[in-house]
Amino acid sequence: VILLCFRRCFLRALTSCLLWNTFGLSTAENSKPNLLLFLADDLGIGDVGCYGNNTIRTPNIDRLAREGVKLTQHIAAAPLCTPSRAAFLTGRYPIRSGMASSNRYRALQWNAGSGGLPANETTFARLLQQQGYTTGLIGKWHQGINCESFNDHCHHPLNHGFDYFYGMPFTLLNNCQENKPPELDVALQAKLWLYSQIITLAVLTLAAGRLTGLISIRWKIIACFTLVGCLFFISWYSSYGFVQHWNCILMRNHDITEQPMRLERTVSLMLKEAESFIKRNRHGPFLLFVSFLHVHTPLFTTAKFIGKSHHGLYGDNVEEMDWMVGKILDLLDKEGLKNHTFTYFASDHGGHLEAQDGSAQLGGWNGIYKGGKGMGGWEGGIRVPGVLRWPGVLPAGTVIDEPTSLMDIYPTVVHLAGGILPQDRVIDGRNLMPLLQGRSQKSEHEFLFHYCGSYLHAVRWHQKDSGAIWKAHYVTPNFHPLGAGACYGKGICPCFGEGVTHHDPPLLFDLSRDPSEAQPLSADTEPLFDTVIRQIGRAIEEHHRTLSPVPQQLSLYNIIWKPWLQPCCGTFPFCWCDKEGDSTQML
Repeated sequence: VILLCFRRCFLRALTSCLLWNTFGLSTAENSKPNLLLFLADDLGIGDVGCYGNNTIRTPNIDRLAREGVKLTQHIAAAPLCTPSRAAFLTGRYPIRSGMASSNRYRALQWNAGSGGLPANETTFARLLQQQGYTTGLIGKWHQGINCESFNDHCHHPLNHGFDYFYGMPFTLLNNCQENKPPELDVALQAKLWLYSQIITLAVLTLAAGRLTGLISIRWKIIACFTLVGCLFFISWYSSYGFVQHWNCILMRNHDITEQPMRLERTVSLMLKEAESFIKRNRHGPFLLFVSFLHVHTPLFTTAKFIGKSHHGLYGDNVEEMDWMVGKILDLLDKEGLKNHTFTYFASDHGGHLEAQDGSAQLGGWNGIYKGGKGMGGWEGGIRVPGVLRWPGVLPAGTVIDEPTSLMDIYPTVVHLAGGILPQDRVIDGRNLMPLLQGRSQKSEHEFLFHYCGSYLHAVRWHQKDSGAIWKAHYVTPNFHPLGAGACYGKGICPCFGEGVTHHDPPLLFDLSRDPSEAQPLSADTEPLFDTVIRQIGRAIEEHHRTLSPVPQQLSLYNIIWKPWLQPCCGTFPFCWCDKEGDSTQML
């Protein structure tokens, strides 16, 4: 009898194991996982340990790679914050939504601008809401706030599928920290100040001439000049003196909680909000998008991490961000959510090479890849870290070298949530799950188009039958000084005009053999040169046929500051409040 009972128990256990091995993986995948998305700001691919950096410590991001999948050819759809994040949220090239600029202002400049992510764009957050997810965004938005009045919130996260928002509707700038050189449109500020001085000198000269009788001019004319001078002076002071109050604010949903924000406690507030969201929604399913303010200038770092890295303030800031990642991952473990959470970490674009303070480098390192932030074609501006983890579903320790895009997260999370992609528009992203799980060995992307603003600078062709990854550059920025590898002294490289070079025939590289884009190929050195250029040319024509005219969200009118759109807590134009209080526990 004992032997019979033992035999039955053994068979049941064996059957259970076989059933789990056969169906367990698909059952886990078919259930709706929690979704945790980390997106860094301006982080270079060479700044992370699992991508080869052995001097900046990123143990928590490295842990994700060790326990999950690392993408080595993960590509941003744009080399700047606003358009790249628009593409990430919508799964579409920013030129399709009007978030690609044809002027020199390629990102939103003010909280009080009227441009932003259009209301008719469908974010992954909205689709997940429809599948029963509680959706939250903690951190940076930079997709606009208002359209026609200071409280219509047409571009606000809550109008784009997020149930909860806590963070910065704009982006960090040097202007947000005391005693830092201004960063927001320094050239315009300089012009306004120059014009103010010239007009003031003219008014004084005319007034002195009128009083001494040397110049015959009516006082009304002098008064008009004085008025114009006052307008220029007010414009200059507004673009300089009030930036911290107007742009550097924190919001909870529609309410301003800090204006201006106090950077010394921002890290503790962001971390507390992220942890609170997870605890409130631990029974799930939830989507939490943690959009870091790190590692954008001014690189404000708490005292706990100052001087701890081997790479100055920038390294300190990276290590602080990694610590925040670790705290959130630890909470998942504590709440028993690790195995039921799909976690993703990436950067919105490459590191900012031109960010310097004297000899100190304040921007990231892009490893072996040429170029950086703002450069739409060169790999350093668009190739970013990409790490994904889902224990039991994604094989641990996997490295994938196939081309993937930040836009791929859109269809991937919609698939995991059981949703359906919009059928009334082009979705440029592709579901990553077959590639991540090893069910497919090749990326679904044959061509990727690399824009700088609204200008197509380069195209990548993944020739699947040969394994080659061709990349043709039609436009490249002119580095300053010549051969420097960036546009030092200009802040960021331009997309058009005298600051770029057009190539006909285009520069061609095979990234599978030359990932640093050091040796351009020619018809003399590459037998397939003409064939590749023709094939890419046909792909561009086909791509252009899929584009439709849309309102330009980054037009000059949309990006200029409008007083009637300014979010303001307190008395305009001073706008001051602190609803967080001093009770926040500093970490």
